[in-house]
Amino acid sequence: MRLHRAVRFLAFGLLLLTIPTVLCSTSSAQIGISIGISVRIGPPALPVYEQPICPGTGYLFTPGYWAWDDDGGYYWVPGTWVVAPVGLLWTPGYWGWNNGVYAWNGGYWGPHIGFYGGINYGFGYGGVGFGGGEWRGGAFFYNTAVMNVNTTQITNVYVNKTVIVNNESHVAFNGGEGGVTARPTPAEETAAREPHTPPVGAQVQHEHAASQNKALFASNNHGAPAVAATAKPGEFSGRGVVAAKAAGAPYHAPAMSPKEARASAPAGKSSPTPKEAKTPNPATKSNPSSSKPENASKGGEPSAHPPAKPSTPAPSSHASTPPRAAKSGATSESPAAPKPSAPKESAAPKESAPKPSHSAPKPQKQSAPPKKESEPK
Repeated sequence: MRLHRAVRFLAFGLLLLTIPTVLCSTSSAQIGISIGISVRIGPPALPVYEQPICPGTGYLFTPGYWAWDDDGGYYWVPGTWVVAPVGLLWTPGYWGWNNGVYAWNGGYWGPHIGFYGGINYGFGYGGVGFGGGEWRGGAFFYNTAVMNVNTTQITNVYVNKTVIVNNESHVAFNGGEGGVTARPTPAEETAAREPHTPPVGAQVQHEHAASQNKALFASNNHGAPAVAATAKPGEFSGRGVVAAKAAGAPYHAPAMSPKEARASAPAGKSSPTPKEAKTPNPATKSNPSSSKPENASKGGEPSAHPPAKPSTPAPSSHASTPPRAAKSGATSESPAAPKPSAPKESAAPKESAPKPSHSAPKPQKQSAPPKKESEPK
């Protein structure tokens, strides 16, 4: 009996040792590009580029996007063809304005396309849904009206030009000043509640490789990266590389450094009341997003603030305006609190001042109250 107990305890101990390893491997696969990040400056416009040719059957194109680095700011993650999980479609991530900051809502794989901010990523992602292809059984069929496929090598193709969207917008974020004003459709809300699969390992490695390439940072390429898209993940040189034709809009350098722009504790700077300003991390729901980044990645819906703030398109970094408005609101409210107490304290000395002027004995009798008032001070 003692031997059996010892064996059981030993087996239990080995199980405890393996749990952290399993958790670490799972988190590394799920975290990656799905982490919710909040920034005080918006991303640059999406660059103009062409899609590289599909390398083979089973590949789906994941459009490029601007990611964030705390040291260098925004950097471009090139669009690339990825071997897709069978039967699943890719919903791209997006930046969404939320309580004074831009929150990242990570992308995911799912049976249907969810909400991706209404962003026009192109190549079948015109803002709502996906028109680049569809699964038929275990094979993916490509819509050559919007996908660059060699039909002599890949025969699973069809043509549907009705999905082409005449949308020239290159805005890279939803909500806020100059952002896209789209909201989730009922179908996108339903898709958000479906089971999701995180980015595959190749996507995570692809983004990491992009973060190590200084030429991909907006501060260096000014919104027009030399590597806008690749035929396969992580391949930033060779035939499969496509350069940007142009920036989606004139690039404007941010007015603050990346570390200043990083909103680790956003504190709702665009909120008009001090109560909302005290709430920490409103964008970290997730998320990505947040953040509310995580909730946005699940439900895909940013805060209710965006509809009131959109204006003329300004896709480049223009986050300085909302913070200024928030600061002015905070300063106007901060002095309002002490004003009621100041008149009350000044009223007592004013009443006592005229009384001693009439007679000498009265000031002596009333000398005690001033001392009591001075004690709390």
